[in-house]
Amino acid sequence: MSIDWSVVQMAIPLLAEGTVMTLKIAAIAGILGLAGGVALGLISLGGLAPARWMVRAYVDFIRGTPLLIQIFIVFFGLPAMGLRLGEFWAGVIALSLNCAGYVAEVVRGTVGAVEKGQTEAAKSIGMTHGKILVYVLLPQSIRPMMPALTNDVITLLKNTSLLSVISVYELTRSGQAIIASHFAPVEIFTLLAIYYYAIISVLSWISRVIERRLPAW
Repeated sequence: MSIDWSVVQMAIPLLAEGTVMTLKIAAIAGILGLAGGVALGLISLGGLAPARWMVRAYVDFIRGTPLLIQIFIVFFGLPAMGLRLGEFWAGVIALSLNCAGYVAEVVRGTVGAVEKGQTEAAKSIGMTHGKILVYVLLPQSIRPMMPALTNDVITLLKNTSLLSVISVYELTRSGQAIIASHFAPVEIFTLLAIYYYAIISVLSWISRVIERRLPAW
């Protein structure tokens, strides 16, 4: 098998443009998903019963349906409700909603596993349950939940490739466009794999650095 190096040389900068879009989508969706997931996780531990049931139903729906279907629901469903968004923001919303569901479970499991004696000690000095969750239990859970949160963010980044189905010009979509015009699938898919591997390797390294610098409670 011969490699068409001229196609590879031409594709590298074009895929770099798609990489920028992928990183932009992943960054925005990751921030929204992490914030929403933390909030949902805390609600599932300390909210009113109806709120806890709604969070549970939401998490079950997210975990029980394919992300591709969720993307289609957002992309086609929001315009049907009168909210018209472009492909970029529809993709960001779909990914952030999906990420929030998984992060909520990480938060619920990790915060809920903190030693119960600390909750009792905080109650003895008059702290409310909400303040105990936010100021006592959550800070102690950040370091233990870092590996799981990193895994969720990495999954989110790889899932940006699914946005190619709604014509978001991210990394995978840029590769598909090159293949359609030059028909060099082996070269382009190999480059795509290298790009994704490089991005995720850097993300994993950053996560390990952050985890080491977090205080051990």
